[in-house]
Amino acid sequence: MPAAQLTPDEANLARLGYKQEFKRAFTMFETFGVDFSTIGLFPSIASVLIYAIPNGGAVAMVWGWLTASAFILTIGLAMAELASAAPTSGGLYFWAHHYAPPGWKNVLAWVVGYANTIGSIASVASIDWGCAVQIMAAATISSHDLSFSPTIGQTFALYVAVIISHAVICCLGTAVLARLQNIYTILHLALCLAVMIVIPVATPKVYRNSASYALGNFTNLNGWPSGFAFFLSWVSPVWTICSFDASVHISEEAVNAATTVPWAIVLATGTSGVLGTAVLMVLSFYMGKDMQSIVNNPIGQPMATILFNSMGKRATLALWAIVVVAQYMMGSSMLLASSRQTFAFSRDGALPFSKYLYRVNSFTKTPVNTVWFSALGAALLGLLSFAGPAAIGAVFSASIIELYVAYSIPIICRFAFSANEFEPGPFHLGHWGLPIAVIAVLFMIFTSTVFLFPSAPRTNAADMNYSVVVTGGTLLLSLLWYYFPRYGGVNWFKGPVPTATPEYANGGEELQHMAHLPVQLNI
Repeated sequence: MPAAQLTPDEANLARLGYKQEFKRAFTMFETFGVDFSTIGLFPSIASVLIYAIPNGGAVAMVWGWLTASAFILTIGLAMAELASAAPTSGGLYFWAHHYAPPGWKNVLAWVVGYANTIGSIASVASIDWGCAVQIMAAATISSHDLSFSPTIGQTFALYVAVIISHAVICCLGTAVLARLQNIYTILHLALCLAVMIVIPVATPKVYRNSASYALGNFTNLNGWPSGFAFFLSWVSPVWTICSFDASVHISEEAVNAATTVPWAIVLATGTSGVLGTAVLMVLSFYMGKDMQSIVNNPIGQPMATILFNSMGKRATLALWAIVVVAQYMMGSSMLLASSRQTFAFSRDGALPFSKYLYRVNSFTKTPVNTVWFSALGAALLGLLSFAGPAAIGAVFSASIIELYVAYSIPIICRFAFSANEFEPGPFHLGHWGLPIAVIAVLFMIFTSTVFLFPSAPRTNAADMNYSVVVTGGTLLLSLLWYYFPRYGGVNWFKGPVPTATPEYANGGEELQHMAHLPVQLNI
């Protein structure tokens, strides 16, 4: 395509070295929808409430969420600035390579790429495992006297079925996937508002709490010192408001990506922080005082237990069905983002079988091969469930730590080594960029360290935190693969590989001018 015919988005992508391969169909609202539905506010809170209630109760739910979400917003702001400057689906590892010092570019891009790829696949696994558990909770609620108790084998089989169905959906065309985000976003918002209205109206008096309890009670069930327990409760907001790099990975499918993607990140993280605080405040006022029974109820799901106590069996099943659907949609959006990250990394030849993964289906114009690759990886991670609750719980923590490794390295490189070379995009933090980045990186280092600790100070092999094994093992294997004699990436990986032809990528002054033209926001 002659340079004069390139759109501003195509020109910007060509400036980064890539030709346009996908259809650009995601509007501003739909790009925001990818991040917001991946966060999946209420179903995510339901999945990880088990980490907040034993580590602080009401205080952890309300104030733990509020403080952590404020820190998470700084990560979103720092990432949004990078996404605006270089909107490509490779995102994080592309930025790491671009801003890292000479001699470190390839290895840091490799580490970030693998951390981001594995972290996104682990996020698919944790989301879909949560979906399977929620469906089984519905089965328990509907059984006589809560008598049904699913086996690990039954939950795993359901989990695999959920993953397969998501893979089928994510093989659809870009326009279809973009329109689905509208449905996902509206449902997630409606679900949060419905819970905030229904719970206060339906909850019996016995389960209503005073303001002093709802906003000031600290319940510690696991035995850690109260201060440390409070930080452990941050698993709930940090896991929920995570994977907001999802919109980054559809940068090559978004309209006006340099503006759309960064604002999608900021709006998704900010909205989730505020709305999540409101939802959890409502729950803390109407969940009763017996935290132990909420955690150990036969239903096996704290959020489902709270709803059951407030609304009874039939109403809970009706609302819970919507929660399950919302969680299901969340997994679909996460697999979409994961497949695009895998596609970008295989485009640069870094993954095994890259020549088979780097393919766009001629009919759907989507990377079908990487969809199934990510789905298979998530299914294999689910096998950890047979090693016990602690092992599958490690997938939740590992997904956070892997992604925080991928998030922090390019932010550090951008300020530590390339501050004077950074060319901002339309979204720019100005002088606030450095202090926000420092806060974001320190928060990620701190939380990643805390999340390596077990849930209780006295533990055994069955209950230990295996996040260090899952995270450390995958990162170590990626480095061994990089430095492997003769065949390792150090011998052939050169970072992002340009796919645009010289004529396409270097169209002269006209192309460079078009790449920086202001774009109209398409909502």
